[in-house]
Amino acid sequence: MTISKPVFDRLGFTLWVGALLVVLVLVLLAPDTRTVQLAYRYGSEEFLAGRPLYNLRSEMGYLYAPAFAALYVPMVKLGPHLGGLVWHLIGFAVLTYAAMRQVRKLGGGELTWLISYGLFLALPLALGAIRNGQSTILLTGACWLLTLSALEGRRAETFFWASLAIIAKPTALIMMLLAGALRPRLIPMLVLSLLFVLALPYAFAPAAYLNDQYRDFAHMLTSMAVEDGSHFVPTDFTAPFTRMGLPIPEFYATMVRVFMALFTLSAVIWFDRRLEDGTTGLAIFLTATFYMCVFNPRVEPNTYAMIAVPAGVAVALLWREDRGGVLASVLSMMLFLTGLTGVEAHVQTLLYPWFRPIAVTFIAGSLLWWFWAGAGQKIANAGPAANG
Repeated sequence: MTISKPVFDRLGFTLWVGALLVVLVLVLLAPDTRTVQLAYRYGSEEFLAGRPLYNLRSEMGYLYAPAFAALYVPMVKLGPHLGGLVWHLIGFAVLTYAAMRQVRKLGGGELTWLISYGLFLALPLALGAIRNGQSTILLTGACWLLTLSALEGRRAETFFWASLAIIAKPTALIMMLLAGALRPRLIPMLVLSLLFVLALPYAFAPAAYLNDQYRDFAHMLTSMAVEDGSHFVPTDFTAPFTRMGLPIPEFYATMVRVFMALFTLSAVIWFDRRLEDGTTGLAIFLTATFYMCVFNPRVEPNTYAMIAVPAGVAVALLWREDRGGVLASVLSMMLFLTGLTGVEAHVQTLLYPWFRPIAVTFIAGSLLWWFWAGAGQKIANAGPAANG
């Protein structure tokens, strides 16, 4: 099966950019419709007024670090229309740049097709988070660029992307820990970025006020993982069991998360040592996003936007390397269709919240197995040559 179809050299990227343009028009027409920016705006307004950011009696509302409230202040000053426009552009640009940088590192032929087809496959799964203006899009791009910068040993870039990622969402700590394990010499830079993010709000608000906010923020982070909420429905690996009427006790769910964290750490170290330089970053980031999507206790449907683009690029790479085949075809179809499960109300009711963790586990598991098998084959082929 040939994969060098000229139509996909343009179609995927055109649809990707076209979707953004449609979203921007919707933002200009109705900035407060289908958006989480109301919560971001609330956080910044409360921050500027010196009022409490967090409601500890609710699992919803403003759930971000004080630094995020400070970062979002310029968007508030620009107003809901222009501010929303700028915010969507920033997240989209960072994620797109990360994908393009990754594809350039993959090298080989058909790079234009590779990025275009990867974005085409990712679009349905990522579009919901892009439309809502969720910081997940900025988080994904910043964490991906953090991964690539850390693997290349770029200290200043590592500091910048780590800082931006942790401001976007506390979940970025997972990627920072993995980067530190892979490149121990960058640990001081990662710690410095965390301290910078913690200290940043003190330049804009009184210390006593911020001390109270950090105390509430820490309490919120620890309580969200163990307290059941009436509104939030987790969409992690526990969702299929809950849907079947067999909820997993929190203790055993935590044990599974710890085991998978150790597996993720082992996998990224193995990929770092065994894969070729161009492929390493993609395999490592795909592994990390798989963990952050499926085993994070605060997962919601749009969280799966994190894995959409790296999985799309990985499927495109599989298609290019294996010249198509059954696995590439199945994964392409499954990734694309998984993002469409929320379009029709009856399908959404049938598949929510259990389907996405199962589908993403199959997609990511298949791709990680392919990376592992490919690295193992290279080692096996290199062995006789080395001995000879």
